[in-house]
Amino acid sequence: MIGHVPAPSGSPYRVAMVCLGNICRSPMAHVVLERQLADAGLAEQVEVTSSGTGSWHLGDPMDQRAAATLRDAGYDPNKHRAAHFDRTWFDRDLILVMDNANLRDVRAQGEGQVRLFRDFDPAGPGEVPDPYYGGAEGFHDVLAMVERTCAELVSQLESVLLHAR
Repeated sequence: MIGHVPAPSGSPYRVAMVCLGNICRSPMAHVVLERQLADAGLAEQVEVTSSGTGSWHLGDPMDQRAAATLRDAGYDPNKHRAAHFDRTWFDRDLILVMDNANLRDVRAQGEGQVRLFRDFDPAGPGEVPDPYYGGAEGFHDVLAMVERTCAELVSQLESVLLHAR
């Protein structure tokens, strides 16, 4: 069963993607969701951000392999700079984490609409595996998960935002 996005708390609707270092999975999801929202005409209605539970990459660009995977698929990864998740991020309407360790780390800091990203994956729930220590294939697998999950998120956001008017 696919999860459902919560109702907006204000405008714009605010979505945060979170992984460990904010250089692979969450920035890939951030870039893809922003593009899909723009393609659906929702760019002005939804704000997307991303961060990591660890701070060691703060201010760094996306991992070169993640960026290359996105570029090869027609996305622009160049604007990303790693950010660190803290309690202030709980003002988002929806916080989507990439794995169970991220879920524990985020929930340990406060309460909010925190869910696993793949709760919205039409192929089924689970974790987004961290491709950092693997090869290029892992980044391609993550991109496939991200694209189909973001498509579902965009569909649900369209519906939720339409009903909020």
